Amino acid sequence: MKNIARNFLMIDIPLLLMMGQVLVEIFVPNTEKAAFHSEGGPHEAIEAFFLVFAFPVALFLTFKVKNFWLKIWAGIAALCCFYVAGEEISWGQQIFHWGTPENWAAINDQNETNLHNTSTWLDQKPRAILEIGVLIGGLIIPALRKWKPERLPQRFKEIYPGNIVVFTAICAVIVKLIGIYGDTTGHHLFWRVSEVMELYLYYFVLLYLIDRKFSWKEQGLI
Repeated sequence: MKNIARNFLMIDIPLLLMMGQVLVEIFVPNTEKAAFHSEGGPHEAIEAFFLVFAFPVALFLTFKVKNFWLKIWAGIAALCCFYVAGEEISWGQQIFHWGTPENWAAINDQNETNLHNTSTWLDQKPRAILEIGVLIGGLIIPALRKWKPERLPQRFKEIYPGNIVVFTAICAVIVKLIGIYGDTTGHHLFWRVSEVMELYLYYFVLLYLIDRKFSWKEQGLI
C-alpha cells in the first residue's frame, strides 16, 4: 500500500497534470483558454492547493525536527509556502473579490492586492531561484547520488531530496524547454507556459516536504 501511495505521488499526479494540460491545449477553444490560466482560474487554484497542503507539512517539520539547522530550513520553507500561497490568491482577493485600492493598483501591473506583481524581485527572480532548486534537487543531486555519490557533501545529506521528486523535476524541465522553444520559434505549444511551470514547481515543493517528513522520521530526527 505504501508503494502504491508513493507511486501515485511520484508518477501519477505529475503525469495527470501533463495529460490534463495537453487535453486543455487540444480541446479547449482559444477563446476559453485564457480563463483556465487567468488569475483565480483552475491552474492558480491547483497551485494554491499544493502550497496550502505544503505549509502545514513544513510547519510540522519546523516544530518537530530536533536539529536546530533543520528547524531553520523547515521554517524558511514554511514561510515561503505561506507567502506564495497567499500571493497566489492575492491574499483572499481571488476568493472574496474585493477591489484594489487606487494607490496600490497604480503600482501593481495586474491590479491585484499582492506583492509579486509589483516588482521582478518579488516574482521572476524568486521563481528563477526555485527553478534552479528544482533542477539541482530533482535531477543533479539524484544523478550524483546514483553515479557519483562521493561528489555529494555528506554534511547536507538530511536536506537532499529523495528520488520521489525526480519525475516531477523532469516534467518541469520539459515544460521549461517547451517555453524556450515557443519564445524562440513563435510556435507556442502551451497557452501560458508560466502557469503550467508553476504547477510543477509547487508540486515539487509539496513532494519534497513530504519526503523530508518521512526521511527525517526514519532517521530519528523527528
